[in-house]
Amino acid sequence: MTHWFHRNPLKATAPVSFNYYGVVTGPAASKICNELRSSRARLLELLTDSNCNPEMMKNAADSYFSLLQGFINSLDESTQESKLRYIQNFKWTDTLQGQVPSAQQDAVFELISMGFNVALWYTKYASRLAGKENITEDEAKEVHRSLKIAAGVFKHLKENHIPKLITPAEKGRDLEARLMDAYIIQCQAEAQEVTIARAIELKHAPRLIAALAYETANFYQKADHTLSSLEPAYSAKWRKYLHLKMCFYTAYAYCYHGQTLLAGDKCGEAIRSLQEAEKLYVKAEALCKEYGETKGPGPTVKPSGHLFFRKLGNLVKNTLEKCQRENGFIPSPNQKKK
Repeated sequence: MTHWFHRNPLKATAPVSFNYYGVVTGPAASKICNELRSSRARLLELLTDSNCNPEMMKNAADSYFSLLQGFINSLDESTQESKLRYIQNFKWTDTLQGQVPSAQQDAVFELISMGFNVALWYTKYASRLAGKENITEDEAKEVHRSLKIAAGVFKHLKENHIPKLITPAEKGRDLEARLMDAYIIQCQAEAQEVTIARAIELKHAPRLIAALAYETANFYQKADHTLSSLEPAYSAKWRKYLHLKMCFYTAYAYCYHGQTLLAGDKCGEAIRSLQEAEKLYVKAEALCKEYGETKGPGPTVKPSGHLFFRKLGNLVKNTLEKCQRENGFIPSPNQKKK
C-alpha cells in the first residue's frame, strides 16, 4: 500500500570553520579540526542528497558525531566536560519558525541540532520510499525501520542531551518538549500505518486491523493535542495533517469493525459502524482540502487525490453496500417459521 506523510523542512545552519588560531596548536589538533569541518560539510550535503541511503547517512553521522565528542566530553574519560565545549558559536534555524536562527555557543547545541536533522532525514527517506506506487515488502520494512530510528533519535536527544543545555530550549521552537514529543509520536503513528498496510495485504482478521487502526488514530490525536498550545501561525498546517490522519484511521477502525460485526451476522450494527466510517471519511476529506489551503511549513499537496486516501473511500462504500445487501436478505421471524 502506498502512503502519504506530512514533512516539515530541515533545519538550516551557518557554516563553521573550526579554525582556532592560538588556541588549538600542533598538527594533530589541526588535523582533527580539518576533519570536523569536512565531516560536517559532508553530513550537511547528504541531508539534501536524494541519492543518500541509510548506510551512507549512518556512516556520515557517526563520523561527525565521534569527532564532535571531543568538544563535549573530556578526553581523559572523566565526568568533566571538554574545555572546548563553549569555544564555538553555532546557529540553526527552526523547522516551524522559518529562517529566524537560534544561536548558542555550545557544542551540545550543535550535537542536538544536527542530530535533530538526521532524525528528520530518516522521516523524509521513509516518506519518499512509502510514496511509491508499488512498494515491495522489503521497502515497507525499510520504511518501518527508518521511522523507528527517527523516533529513537528524537527520544534520545530529548532525554539525554537537551537537559544538558546551559541555555534552555526556547518556547515553541524545535528543541522544546512539546515539539520533540509530537515528532516522536508522529513517527510511531506512521510506523504503525505500515504495520496496518501489511496486515491488510496478508488478510489478517478484521478485528486485529480495526484495533491497530484505532490505536493509530489515538497516536495522531495525542500528537495533535501535544501541539494544541503552540502558536497557530506555525503549527496549523501540521495539526491539520495530524487531525485528518486521526479521522482517517478512525474511519478505518469503524470500517473493519463493521466487517467483524458482519461476519458475526450482526448486520444492523455493522451498517451503523460503516455509516460512522463514512461520516469520518467525509470529515477527513474536508480536512484534506483545508490542509492544502493552510499556509505554513510543509508540502503543498492535495492528499484527498492520493491513492491511499481513495482506497479507503472505495472500501467503506463497498463494505457498506455489502452490509445493506446482506441485511436485506435476512428473513423475518414469520418467514423462518415457514
